[in-house]
Amino acid sequence: MNNKSNRIAPDGKLFHADVAIVGGGPVGTLLTILLGKAGRKVALIERWTETYGRPRAVTYDHEIARILAVLGIDSENDPAINYHDELYYWKDAKGENIQIVDWQSTSASGWRVRYWFNQPDLEKRLTGISAQYPDITHINGFEACGLVQHENGVTLDLQRNPVEDAESTAKLTIQAKYVVGADGANSFVRQALGIENEDKGYFFDWLILDMIPHGEYVMQPAQWQLCDPRRPTTIVPGGPGRRRWEYMVLPGENPAELALEDNAWKLLEPWGLTRENATLERSAVYRFQARWAKQWNMGRCAIAGDAAHLMPPFAGEGMCAGLRDAFALGWRLNGILDGTLSDKVLDSYTTERLEHAKHYIDFSQQLGKIICISDPEEAAERDRQMKAELEARNFKPLPTDICQLGAGVWLPESHHAGELSVQGVVEANGKKDRFDQAVGFGWMVLGLDADPASALHPDQLRNLHRLGGRTVRIGAAGADCDAVDSEGTYAKWLKSIGASYVLLRPDFYVAATASTPEELRHRFESVLERACLNEVAERAVA
Repeated sequence: MNNKSNRIAPDGKLFHADVAIVGGGPVGTLLTILLGKAGRKVALIERWTETYGRPRAVTYDHEIARILAVLGIDSENDPAINYHDELYYWKDAKGENIQIVDWQSTSASGWRVRYWFNQPDLEKRLTGISAQYPDITHINGFEACGLVQHENGVTLDLQRNPVEDAESTAKLTIQAKYVVGADGANSFVRQALGIENEDKGYFFDWLILDMIPHGEYVMQPAQWQLCDPRRPTTIVPGGPGRRRWEYMVLPGENPAELALEDNAWKLLEPWGLTRENATLERSAVYRFQARWAKQWNMGRCAIAGDAAHLMPPFAGEGMCAGLRDAFALGWRLNGILDGTLSDKVLDSYTTERLEHAKHYIDFSQQLGKIICISDPEEAAERDRQMKAELEARNFKPLPTDICQLGAGVWLPESHHAGELSVQGVVEANGKKDRFDQAVGFGWMVLGLDADPASALHPDQLRNLHRLGGRTVRIGAAGADCDAVDSEGTYAKWLKSIGASYVLLRPDFYVAATASTPEELRHRFESVLERACLNEVAERAVA
């Protein structure tokens, strides 16, 4: 914990911050780091004094690996993170494949499709990183109890968490320019803002068993789904040295009774795990839900993570969606606080992220409808249809989907705009690595065998630099360029869509592509308008 938390101990003291973030889980802590790295004064409020030590999320995708790499966390070589170089299988009760999903490939964004980790370990890493920044203050053991917005800021009242200290009357007031609620499904911030949820009415109870085998435990396949109507079951890794089993609570069963330790061990018997050769780290029943908040920002406040959305875990995208929220808020709040962006840019946070999260909620629900079948006849018909479809495509694995943002700071008329950008290996600045690590990230205009700096109007270049952005010329080895396209990734990508230029946002999403300097100038200006570039900035006319 950051020792600056000692400064806010006196009862009732007023504390000032650029941004107050309620909720110290991975979503809130990531956002805290992104703001703290930029020199913002951040207060991170967490109602518990100790990190919750049990697993919850166990997997994330290539986009999250790309985000974590910005913090120096290398998912390919980190001892607390691993991957399994194989596909994701769905099998019927007989053990025959009914679906195969590609969790093996490297994605177009430069990282593997799927990684596995232990959430407490990741949270400790994030907390440790946040402690490196002097302008971040951790306020642990307090919870939000009052929120009032003003024209120029937000007053956030805190009280000592009564669960941790029932006798304490300690209180604290934070005066912040902005407040973000990353405070979970029962979010105080969301409720204080009066934001309603859209509930899809999806409820399934599942028993989660997190296991630590004693010694090596090999499961083949490593990641798979048993679609047996007698007991739908998920079997996946839980990070290095860990495994997870998830069992559907059947109609008529008592969830609390099923979660008793003796019953948990009975369920694990077919898998060869006993009290003698494994540790049961957690046995808990969770209700899988599907819902989202109708609005994610209001005035100087925003919500993120489970405060904004809940989804079934079948796609492994719950925590991923929350970390995307943090990354999307990070560049917006940094731009607002440094005066380059208007606070109107927060409206596009809602429109973009809400639709993106809804896609994965709907996708997760569709998977659940397939998996959570307990009727034998219905399951038999499902198996027949899915096997026929699998055979019709010659047992080719399904690729991971490409999801587009909702309307916002990108141009729908541009190829690949609103999508996560392709990333290749380049040689730049004396090293050979993925683009983000060799060149960096932020607002960028890339040119393939073309100089984007000479294509933009001088006023547009000034605005790009005001945003902390830069231009990068990419070319083949031996060409006059800033970055060598070592594996031809950018040439293949941009030539396939007939583009010579691409405008990237700080969250790795494509804002626009263009084929000519004239088109680039026009689209660049349109993107900056959508980004709510502050009116004090010089405007360029194409």
